[in-house]
Amino acid sequence: MAWLLAYLLLGAIAGFLGGMFGIGGGTVLVPVLLMLFEAQHFPPEHAMHLALGSAMAVILFTSIASMYKHHQHGAVQWRAVMSITPGILFGTLLGTLLAANVSPVFLTIFFALFLGFAAMQILLDVKPHAARELPGWRGMTLMGTVTGWVSTLVSVGGGTLTVPFLIWCNVPIRQAIGTAAAIGFPIALGGSIGYIATGLHHSSLPDATLGYVFLPALFGCASASVVTAPLGAKTAHRTNVALLRKIFAWLLIGLAAKLLWKVIA
Repeated sequence: MAWLLAYLLLGAIAGFLGGMFGIGGGTVLVPVLLMLFEAQHFPPEHAMHLALGSAMAVILFTSIASMYKHHQHGAVQWRAVMSITPGILFGTLLGTLLAANVSPVFLTIFFALFLGFAAMQILLDVKPHAARELPGWRGMTLMGTVTGWVSTLVSVGGGTLTVPFLIWCNVPIRQAIGTAAAIGFPIALGGSIGYIATGLHHSSLPDATLGYVFLPALFGCASASVVTAPLGAKTAHRTNVALLRKIFAWLLIGLAAKLLWKVIA
C-alpha cells in the first residue's frame, strides 16, 4: 500500500507538470521511479531501464489527457504534429534499440546531463528571429527523428526538446506547449512498445513486469496523472507561465545534480 501511494503521488505531480509544460512528466518520473525501484531492491542492472520503460508507458496516458485539454483551448497545431510524427516513430525505434544495449551508469549520466541542458534552455529564454517559421517536411522529419531518439533514450514526452524548438520557430508559448503535449503521444507509443519488446527476454526482472514496464508503477502513476494533467493544461492557459518555467528549470537542475552525485558516490 505504501508503494502504491507513492506511485499515485508521483503520478499526480508528473501529470500536472506534464499538462502545464507539455513535457509528458518523464523528467520527474524517471529519477523518482529509479529511487523507488532501488528502495524495493530491484536488480541494479535493470533498475534504470525499468524506470525509463515504466515512465514512457505512463506518458502514453498522460499525453492523451493533456493533449485533449490543450486541444479544447485551440492550442495544438495539428499540421506540425502530423509532419513530425514519422520522424518521431523512427527516432523512438533507434532510441529503444540503443537503450537496451547501454549500461545503466551511462544512461543515468546521459539523463542527468540532458536534464541540465533542458533547464538551461528554459532559463536562457533566447528570443527567435522574427521571420523564422516551422521548416518543411524534411526539417520536421529530421527534428522528429532527433526528438524521438533522445526522448525515448531518457524517457520524456519530448517537450523539453519540442517546446524550445517550436518557440525558436516563433510558435506562441501556449501553442508550443499544447503541440508538444500532442507530439508526446507518438513518442510514448513507440517508446513503450520498444521498451516492452526489448525487455521481454530478460528472466531476472521482478514480478509484475511487462518487458521493461513495471505494471504496479504504471497503473498507480497513470491513474493519477490522467486526472491532474488536464488541470495542469488548464492552468497553463490561465496564468503567466514565465515564473513557473523558471521554477521548473531549477527543479530539473536539482534532479540532474542528485543523479550525478549518486553516480559519483
